[in-house]
Amino acid sequence: MRWALARWLLAALAVAPRSAAGDDEFIAGADMSHLVFFEDRGVVYRESGRGRDALLLLKERGLNCVRLRLFTSDAQQAAANPYNSANNLDYTLPLAVRVKRAGLQLLLDFHYSDSWADPGKQTKPAAWTNLTFAQLEQRMYEYNSNTIAAFQAAGALPDIVQVGNEVIGGVLWPEGRVGGAFETPAQWSQFGRLLKAAIRGIKDAAAGSSPRIMIHIDRGGDWSGTQWFFDRLQQQQVEFDLIGLSYYPWWHGSLNALRTCLRNAAQRYSRPIVVAETAFPWTNAADIFGIPATPAGQVEFVIEVAKILKSLPGRRGAGLVWWGTEYQWVPGVALAGFDQRSFFDRSGEILPVASAVGQLTAPVRLHARWEGGTLELNWPLSGAGWSLVSVTHLGAVDGWLRVTNAVEEGLEGFKVRVPDRADQSRFFRLRAD
Repeated sequence: MRWALARWLLAALAVAPRSAAGDDEFIAGADMSHLVFFEDRGVVYRESGRGRDALLLLKERGLNCVRLRLFTSDAQQAAANPYNSANNLDYTLPLAVRVKRAGLQLLLDFHYSDSWADPGKQTKPAAWTNLTFAQLEQRMYEYNSNTIAAFQAAGALPDIVQVGNEVIGGVLWPEGRVGGAFETPAQWSQFGRLLKAAIRGIKDAAAGSSPRIMIHIDRGGDWSGTQWFFDRLQQQQVEFDLIGLSYYPWWHGSLNALRTCLRNAAQRYSRPIVVAETAFPWTNAADIFGIPATPAGQVEFVIEVAKILKSLPGRRGAGLVWWGTEYQWVPGVALAGFDQRSFFDRSGEILPVASAVGQLTAPVRLHARWEGGTLELNWPLSGAGWSLVSVTHLGAVDGWLRVTNAVEEGLEGFKVRVPDRADQSRFFRLRAD
C-alpha cells in the first residue's frame, strides 16, 4: 500500500502543469461603486461577525480588481439624489485611491451621463445639452483626458477603462445613438467618432501607461445582437482591447446562450472577453435554470460561468466582474433586489461566493493525496473548463486520455477519486480543452 501511495502521488505531482499563460491576469472583479454610499448609511461588512474593510475582505479571498462607475453629475445633483447621481469625480476618485491602496486593480466605468447610462438610456450630461456635434466630440476628448489626468495625479490610474456603459445603442443620445430609427451610416460614424475622441483623451493623458480599453454592451446571451454591434463597430475602426458583456441569467438567457455568444465572439473578433457584469441571488428567488437561489447556488453559478470563460477558443476568457457586490438593505432606498444578489447577507457577513470568484485567479495546479485505497486528485476553480487526463507511460506523448471518473465541484474546487490498481502505474495532468 505504501508503494502504491508513493507511485501514484509522485506520478500525479510530477506532471502537474504550471498555471497557464495569462491565468495570473484573469480579472476576478467586483463592482463596488456604492461602497461609500452604504458605509455612510451605517452598513458594516463583516467576517465572522467582525466589521472589516470590504475591499480587504475581497483582496484576501483572491479578487484582484474593483470596478467603479463615474457619472458627470455636479455637486448639486449628487446631493439631491445620492443613490442615482453621487458617483461623480469627487466621490469616485477618493474611492479609487482606496482601491489602489488595497492592492487591487481598478476598472473605471465611464457613464457619459449625470446618472445611469444603459441600453434604455444614454442621456447627455445636462451641461452638454446645447453643444454641437463638433463640440461634443471635443468635449469627449477633454473630459476623458482631464479625468484620467486627475486619477493619475492621485496615484489611482485605472488599469482598464470602459468607454461607456452597455453602449449597445450608442452614447450621448441623440447625436451618438445607433440602432432602430438611428440605424444609419451617419449615426454610426458619429458614434465611432465620439468613442475615438474619448480613447484619444484617455491615451494622451495616461501617456506611456495607457489603460486597456473595454467596449461594453449588455448582450451576454444574445449572439446575433453582439455580432450586429461589433461588426458595425469594427467598420468605424475604433481601437480597443477588451470586449465586455453583461450577463444576468434572468434577463439574458441560459448558460448555453452565454456559451454560444462568448464562443462565437472569441472566434470572430479575436479579443479577450470579460463578463463585465453578472450576479446571482443568494435568497428570495426561484431556481434559475436549475440553480437554486442560495449561497451554494451562487457558488454553482460562478463555477458554470467560469467553465464557459476558461474554455473559450484561444484562451480568450479574460475575466468576470460581479455587480452589486457591496449591496445591503438600507431603509428608503430601492435596490431592485440586488441586496439579495450581493456578496453579503442581511447581517453583513461575507458569503462563500466571494471566495469562489477569488479562486478564479489561483494558479492551476493539480494536487494529490492518498485516502483509504483511493487517490484523490484536486485542482482549484481557476481550472474550470480543464480536463483531467492520464497515461500509463510518460513516453506515450499522444496517449493521454480523459479520466472519466465523476468530478465533484464545490467551493473547494474540483475533485476526482481514482481507485488503486496495484498492477499499473498511471500519470496524471490537467489539459486545457
